Amino acid sequence: MVYPQLIVETRLDTFNKEALVVLSPDKSSFFTINNMAKVSISELLGSRILVLDGAMGTMIQRHKFSEEDYRGERFKDYPRPLQGNNDLLSITQPESILEIHRKYFEAGADIAETNTFSSTSIAMADYAMEDLVYELNFASAKLARQAADEYTAKNPDKPRLVAGSMGPTNRTASMSPDVNDPGYRAVHFDELKEAYLEQIRGLMDGGADLLLVETVFDTLNAKAALFAIEEYKEANNIEIPIMVSGTITDASGRTLSGQTAEAFFISISHIPVLSVGFNCALGADQLRPYVQRIGSIATNHFVSAHPNAGLPNEFGQYDQSPEEMGELIKPFLDEGLVNIIGGCCGTTPDHIKVIADLAAQSKPRKS
Repeated sequence: MVYPQLIVETRLDTFNKEALVVLSPDKSSFFTINNMAKVSISELLGSRILVLDGAMGTMIQRHKFSEEDYRGERFKDYPRPLQGNNDLLSITQPESILEIHRKYFEAGADIAETNTFSSTSIAMADYAMEDLVYELNFASAKLARQAADEYTAKNPDKPRLVAGSMGPTNRTASMSPDVNDPGYRAVHFDELKEAYLEQIRGLMDGGADLLLVETVFDTLNAKAALFAIEEYKEANNIEIPIMVSGTITDASGRTLSGQTAEAFFISISHIPVLSVGFNCALGADQLRPYVQRIGSIATNHFVSAHPNAGLPNEFGQYDQSPEEMGELIKPFLDEGLVNIIGGCCGTTPDHIKVIADLAAQSKPRKS
């Protein structure tokens, strides 16, 4: 939309700092200058609990996209099956991905994750789409950025953020996929670092505010991602807020690579990250003790949690309702365990709305 006349006003934001707001003639906010980019995320986290969005994959499944939908016009003659390559939908079905981001922001999310969980050359090798990695990340970040800016414009006092999602890839650097050859590695540290560096370039060029290294089951993979971020920061002389979120795989209380919650934190604590926490694999009630444990030692960090909507049933589906999940999330907030709360597998905008309403009534964790 093009406005014939734009009005620029100076307003005070949440922290009583001046922010330039560009308005349409009817005074409805169009976009804000020096709002989120200038407001420290740390300041936001110190003032209130921020809400992360829910599962992108769950929402994509609701669309029941066909093979033809995944291909779109551009890839209609592609020689490999593409159904299941959810990240590709940012290129072939961008309006659907944009609408998912909008629904999560409408539900009350402060932070949207980009649709890039598998957007590395390593993961995209399954589809022979390594050459698309930069474009996938750029396109996904642009969509999340568009939705974030739309909702920030509607309410400049609640700036919306874009977190570049960096998944663990489908290979592990510290474990062998072959039980008969324990010394074998399907991927090495330098390969991971270069793959993540390419992803970071696309995410940052597309407009990400921060980077989220998530669902960490192998800490060596995460270290490669963090090393790539530090390399990118140094090369571009910028600072990037970093969230790190590990995954406790089962009742053993360890990551897949065998670390306890405490060991996981200690092994990444030399990197200047904004927050540390856990997501995926477990529901809120199972995840809470590990969030408590990491919070007890991460005294100089913010703490995050985005659990699944319970545990999957025998069909791999998540049955936990938004209200049921809200009851289990409430102790995280009442006990002051987190600064960032959201949802992972099985969560929807309805789940996030319940969580956001609870978070709005709660105070953030204090270090």
